[in-house]
Amino acid sequence: MISAIRVFDTTLRDGEQSPGASMSVNEKLVIAAQLSKLGVDIIEAGFPIASKGDFEAVKLIAKKVRKPIICGLARCNKADIDAARDALKPAKRKRIHVFIATSDVHLKNKLRMSKEELKKKVYESVKYAKSFVDDIEFSPEDASRTSVEYMIEVAKTAIAAGATTINVPDTVGYAEPDEFAERIRHLREEIPDRITISVHCHNDLGMAVANSLAGVMAGATQIECCVNGLGERAGNASLEEVVMNLKTRKDFFRAQTRINTMEIFKTSKLVSSLTGIAVQRNKAIVGMNAFAHEAGIHQHGVITNKKTYEIMKPEDVGWEGENLVIGKHSGKHAVMEIISRFGFKVSEKQLKEIMGKIKDLADKKKDIHDDDIQAIALDVLNKLSEKEQRIKLSEISVLSGNRITPSATVGLVIDGKKKLGSAAGVGPVDAASKAILSITGPEVKLREYSLKAITGGTDALADVTIKLEDKNKNVFYSQAVNEDVIMASVQALIKGVNKTLTAKSVRRK
Repeated sequence: MISAIRVFDTTLRDGEQSPGASMSVNEKLVIAAQLSKLGVDIIEAGFPIASKGDFEAVKLIAKKVRKPIICGLARCNKADIDAARDALKPAKRKRIHVFIATSDVHLKNKLRMSKEELKKKVYESVKYAKSFVDDIEFSPEDASRTSVEYMIEVAKTAIAAGATTINVPDTVGYAEPDEFAERIRHLREEIPDRITISVHCHNDLGMAVANSLAGVMAGATQIECCVNGLGERAGNASLEEVVMNLKTRKDFFRAQTRINTMEIFKTSKLVSSLTGIAVQRNKAIVGMNAFAHEAGIHQHGVITNKKTYEIMKPEDVGWEGENLVIGKHSGKHAVMEIISRFGFKVSEKQLKEIMGKIKDLADKKKDIHDDDIQAIALDVLNKLSEKEQRIKLSEISVLSGNRITPSATVGLVIDGKKKLGSAAGVGPVDAASKAILSITGPEVKLREYSLKAITGGTDALADVTIKLEDKNKNVFYSQAVNEDVIMASVQALIKGVNKTLTAKSVRRK
């Protein structure tokens, strides 16, 4: 008998907790739409109580993405559960995921409550969530460092209150496959068959995928994972690795998922692009070297018969090979084809702006690849409205060289009034950034700066992501692309400052 394994994707929740992986509401919607196309069963769209942005993202995904179950995370308290309930209201199929830590180290140091007090809190919280939604998942956080007996007690308490799925999280990646499987096996023996057992494994010791698969062998029928293995610290179980293990070794696992594996590579590239976290070249399944052969013996074998060194077909995971090259003579249909591949939906006005940027870039860059087009399209989609653009760039002049201190003069138009600022820095980008911040004032500080080349070569399109912080410690991310590094940096910074001003205006109201 072949077991059906549900894929619970938490890229938009746990995956976004990867340092530097913060996504905008629109970016999360694009990824959610692609996850639906990929065929995941449940999308954990976010942690609604965490921020206004998280709430809005979950609500928008619940409204727009109709095929998978949409899930919102909540701690064991009414405020969290209320936020999840409200954000999930538009969903066709919805789930509230309630969690609380159960290990001794958490009980003593974080929660400061007794085991009985915790069980009471679990019962009350799950029952409260159940009054709004039938589909309730419960997680005893740090389960792998919780005694099996107490974990099962808490799980039974959650089931008595109405939980339909019990998730076993290896929150800190502490477990080893054999002991994790034994934990799942024991839980399966103690709770009703109608209750789904899920596994959520972290990769601190490199065991996330192995532990997840061991859980399946022991009776789990849901795996929680992230695209590209994103997640806190060393990440979560990698969706593509879990799925392709089950598919490639179906003879061993006797289990299968509903994932359309031909969408895997595209999904990986999309998530990598929108989070700004590159996939390592030798990453299993989706790395650029995953299907590459350099050794002569391997090459000869593959030429003779691919099965000699390939246990999977590249096309089975949607391997795209070389990027489609676009030039200044390309029409909008070709560009639209590439944009559609990434799941972007653009208006005629946005398409016209994208085409204009592509043609401008084509005059300066020999080849334009689909990664360039994706970056340009994202830049246009995330463009601030006219109302949000209180600050606009009027002019910029940068002086740099090996015998002079880099300096910059920047002209900004703020609420219709032109202001000039000048500054010196350790480099031209630093000087330009300081010149801008000298005008906008000390309320906003630049906390992180990230630059990557979209494609290789000296003519590569520059993609700049920055993190700003206002005086109240609110954090704002912004991104810009340009063929010039300094201009990309300046545009990203101005966009970020505009975001802080817009947020400040909203708070005042």
